[in-house]
Amino acid sequence: MEPPSWPPPPPVPPPPVRPQLRRSRTDKILGGVSGGLADYSGIDALLWRVGFVALTLAGGTGIVVYLLLWVLMPAGPHPAPGTAVETAAPAPAEPRSPIPRITVAGLLIVVGLLALITNVTDWDIGARGFLGSALLVVGLGLVVAAFTGGRSARGGLIALGVVLSLALAAASSHPWSSTHADVGDRTYRPATVAEVREVYRGGVGDLTLDLTQLDQGISGDPVTTRLEHAVGDVSVVFPPSADVQLLIEHGVGDVDVFDLGSDTEGFFPGSGSRSWTDDGEPEFVLTIDSGVGDVEVSRD
Repeated sequence: MEPPSWPPPPPVPPPPVRPQLRRSRTDKILGGVSGGLADYSGIDALLWRVGFVALTLAGGTGIVVYLLLWVLMPAGPHPAPGTAVETAAPAPAEPRSPIPRITVAGLLIVVGLLALITNVTDWDIGARGFLGSALLVVGLGLVVAAFTGGRSARGGLIALGVVLSLALAAASSHPWSSTHADVGDRTYRPATVAEVREVYRGGVGDLTLDLTQLDQGISGDPVTTRLEHAVGDVSVVFPPSADVQLLIEHGVGDVDVFDLGSDTEGFFPGSGSRSWTDDGEPEFVLTIDSGVGDVEVSRD
C-alpha cells in the first residue's frame, strides 16, 4: 500500500512592495506632501501635518522642509478613469471615539494639579509650564486618536493644539517669559541705592517705579536697573536733579518721556543746583521693556 501523498506547501508570498515616495493626488490639503508621506510610511497623514505645524512654530523650519519636499517629491499618478470618485455606498458610521473627551478631561486635570501645586508650594511653574503641559496632553491625545478607530473630532484637538502652541510661543518670548510675573498693580519705592533691584518684573497690571527718594549724591557708578513688563501701564518717576540715560523697548501703547514726547532713547539731564546735575554723566541708567500698555517717565 502506497503512503498518501501530501500536497505541496503553498508558495511563500513575496514581501509587500513599498510604494514609491510621491505626492498624493487624493489625500491632499496643500500639495499632497503629507498624504504621500503617509502612503509611503504607513503613518497617518494627520501626524505628518501636525509635525510640520510644530516645526513651523518652533522656528519656521517646517515651512522650508515642506517646500523642499513639495519640489523634490514627484506627483503621484492620476487615478484611473472612473475611479477618481468613489461610487460605492459609504460604510456605516463608526461610533464616536471617546479620545477627544478624555483628552480635554486630562488637560483640565493636569492644569488643575499644576495650579494646586503652585498655590500650596513654593514651586512657581509659570505660564510656560501650564501651556507646555496642556500642549503635551493635547499632542498625546492626537497620537492616540490617529491609531484608534471610531469617529473622533481630531479637528477640534488640532485647533486647540495650534492655539496652545501660539500661546506658548508668546509666553516664551521676552518679556512674557518672566517666571516672577504677577497679576495686579505693583508699586516699588526703594529708599536707598542698595534697595534698587537689577530687574523689576511685572506680569498683568500697572507697574510703578518711584525713585524720588534717591535724590541725593550718588557716588561712583550710576544706578542701573531694568524694568520688564507684559501687560499694563508703566510709570517711572525720577528725582528732578538726576541725569538719566534711558532706553525704551515698547510694543503697543503710548510713550511719554519727561513731557518731551515719545523719545525712546537718549540722555536727559536734570535740573537744579546739585553738583551732579547736567554734568554729562547719568545718575540713573534705565531700560524699559514693555509689551502692551502706556509708558510714562516723569520727574517729581
